[in-house]
Amino acid sequence: MDFESLQVPIDPGVYLFKDEGETILYCGKAKNLRKRVSNYFSDQDRLAIKTRHLVSKIRRIDWIVVKSEVEALLLENKLIKKYTPKYNINLKDAKTFAYIALTKDKFPRILSSRKTGPKLESFGPYTDGTVRRDLQKLVVDIFKIRTCRTMPDRACLNYHIGICTAPCIGKVSDQDYQKQVENARTFLNGGIKDTVGMLTAQMNEASKDMKYEQALELRNQLNSIGLLSKKQMVDHEKNYDQDIVAFKNVGEKVLAVQMGIRRGVLLGKKDFDSENHDGFEQEFLKAFYSSNPIPREILLNKPCWTDDEEKLALEEFFEKLRGAAVSILVPIKGEKHDLVELAERNIEVNMEHDSALADLQENLNLPVLPLVIESFDISNTGDEHIVSGMVRFVDAKPDRSGYRKFKMKTVDGADDFASMREVVYRRYKRLLEENAKMPDLILIDGGAEQLKSAMDSLSSLGLTIPIIGLAKKLEEIYLPDEQTPRRFNNNGKMMLLLRRIRDATHNFSLGYNKKRRQMKMRDEFKGK
Repeated sequence: MDFESLQVPIDPGVYLFKDEGETILYCGKAKNLRKRVSNYFSDQDRLAIKTRHLVSKIRRIDWIVVKSEVEALLLENKLIKKYTPKYNINLKDAKTFAYIALTKDKFPRILSSRKTGPKLESFGPYTDGTVRRDLQKLVVDIFKIRTCRTMPDRACLNYHIGICTAPCIGKVSDQDYQKQVENARTFLNGGIKDTVGMLTAQMNEASKDMKYEQALELRNQLNSIGLLSKKQMVDHEKNYDQDIVAFKNVGEKVLAVQMGIRRGVLLGKKDFDSENHDGFEQEFLKAFYSSNPIPREILLNKPCWTDDEEKLALEEFFEKLRGAAVSILVPIKGEKHDLVELAERNIEVNMEHDSALADLQENLNLPVLPLVIESFDISNTGDEHIVSGMVRFVDAKPDRSGYRKFKMKTVDGADDFASMREVVYRRYKRLLEENAKMPDLILIDGGAEQLKSAMDSLSSLGLTIPIIGLAKKLEEIYLPDEQTPRRFNNNGKMMLLLRRIRDATHNFSLGYNKKRRQMKMRDEFKGK
């Protein structure tokens, strides 16, 4: 197309790119129509791939002149809604809000789903994924609802750690399992008081009958309900609404996250991805807030305007849509900058998410995605320097601030099993006392006996945390109460991750053991 022959005016307005069939491909606004439209044709090598593809399809350009840039924004908004041009942003949530659901099988299972339908009884949606995962895990722990996709031929890990009643092998009657489901349904429908009352009565009864381990487990479940309730009640002094929007370019795509804060309460987030093109960020904001509530303040991680005049026009455009003042900021320090960094971190987490975690959840039938994994190893040199190391992985990556070292306090001699019992007990007794969040999965470096030792400690604390052992020789996975270990593809993502965690634990423990030996040698040398 010969741009020079078009004689595009220099006024503010809206331009329409059309194909040979007069279909509108793209609608845009400009403070200076001639300058903006010429950018598409003057240096095409600098354009994003999607924009170059658009330009190759243009056969005709129309424009509508208006009095100001704000009028251009308002007109652009109306025309996009009317014609929905192919190359304008069509916002689709990369992740729609998810529900907790119960299937309508004979023995219903619990799952997370982003869809509703006649085969599911759905609760939600939950805008905060962490709260949803914690709630789903709590329902599994308390009501022992199955999570397996298909009824297996043998009991799975959840049965062995006491968080499933195993209808698959007839360990629970149809009638009793339906009672479990009905109690879970009541809880998910908001009947927290009913559940607390039920658990309190069961705890008192177990204590009266001297079933102290059962009473302890019930008390821990009550504490978990209390912590979850606190998470969802955020008190803040702010009396106005904010949104945080962050963008990140990844090749030819753009990732975006929007987080809403209403009266100081973080409601959750929405994730988006799209093909990159020139002016994406501003176009995204206009498209998003044309169909979503506009807050008083919008915080961005980078500017989407060329000058202050364009920024003021964008704010005035949102003000007219909202009917009240709107401020758009790119904070560089303070609390607002911290919120922007939080949104950027959410984008990073989405990018970093390792499919190995999904494989772990699927293959081991874990109640939730194992975002937090803690791993233990015992290291000794003869009867001396018996120590243990624990490493913590979050989102499939080392969380070094969560690493812990243990020097044996109650074990004499080289007893790996007793040592494992001690360190596991000490670790999770401490977390219980601190009301801290438990890991989603525990990994023990060793086979059946080491795993049993760790299980003894969890049982004495009344805890039901998914736990497995990984034996070095054949890289086999041991599950509680299963005599035969399970084997998986050693080169699969799941096993590579587990070995990486196990090896990190071994090296960390060995390093601590070596340090203890060096300290003793130094002390002996000084004493001579």
